[in-house]
Amino acid sequence: TKMATVARAEKLDLLHVHYAIPHSISAILARESIKQKRYVPVITTLHGTDITLVGADRSYLPITRYGLQQSDGVTAVSKFLKQATIETFDFDEIEVIPNFICQLHYKRLTDSPLQSELAPNGERLLVHVSNFRAVKRPADCVEILAKIRASGIDARLVMVGDGPERSACAYRAEQLGMNGHVVFVGKQANIADYMGVADVFLLPSELESFGLAALEAQACEAPVVATRIGGIPEVINDKETGFLSDVGDVEKMTKDTLHLLKDEELRRSFGEKGRELAVQRYSTSKIIPQYIAFYEKIVNKAKTAIA
Repeated sequence: TKMATVARAEKLDLLHVHYAIPHSISAILARESIKQKRYVPVITTLHGTDITLVGADRSYLPITRYGLQQSDGVTAVSKFLKQATIETFDFDEIEVIPNFICQLHYKRLTDSPLQSELAPNGERLLVHVSNFRAVKRPADCVEILAKIRASGIDARLVMVGDGPERSACAYRAEQLGMNGHVVFVGKQANIADYMGVADVFLLPSELESFGLAALEAQACEAPVVATRIGGIPEVINDKETGFLSDVGDVEKMTKDTLHLLKDEELRRSFGEKGRELAVQRYSTSKIIPQYIAFYEKIVNKAKTAIA
């Protein structure tokens, strides 16, 4: 009701909603309820959870497919997600427009007071940011840290965020004798502060439709050690801006992290290249015009259909 009211009162040209369930369905209902007065096209952006929702519960498949079919335009944040949507819903009218970053907000920080707070004795900082769900495999980061320290490197792991697996990570850290070396900082308003001081960013997820955290870390010149899944290979260039591994291959992720921590020149070149590619491919100035062009296309299509 609210969407319909606002669309009419403000004479909106279109409604752009994120996720098919529930937002796309709500927007379609709003569009239909006011179409006698004014046709307001609906654009739905997929981020991946709609597909995992259907994977977990097939009963969502018909309503999700309906949301896609009834939208005036559909975008997905990665090529991987477009392909997964085609396979799951047999729906292929999808424009790939990736996530974006503000290059001014995400950047390397020098002389940050946070760095001396997190690494009082000049320790190397491994950073992980997530919602601590099982799919993010945050405990793998603790395993990696234990192996890094066992090889003689004084490193600390900074865990940013909160979620169901946080206590399991704390327990694993205790088991491995890593208590003083893992810092849980919880949810933070400004994660760029933490990424900006990272030596290496860890993302061992078993599922990522895009890998926004990896992109943000790259913009902060932090090399990324991650899994080769979903949209991550579209964001990270293996052996150029980071290293990719199979899910659960803690041995290789440790080896890759050690490689970066032991070779300052390599770490710096990965960081610089990561920043360069992040800005070149995913900055707001590159992506927002793609959205505007798509808006114009959908609005014009709707006008032509009405005429």
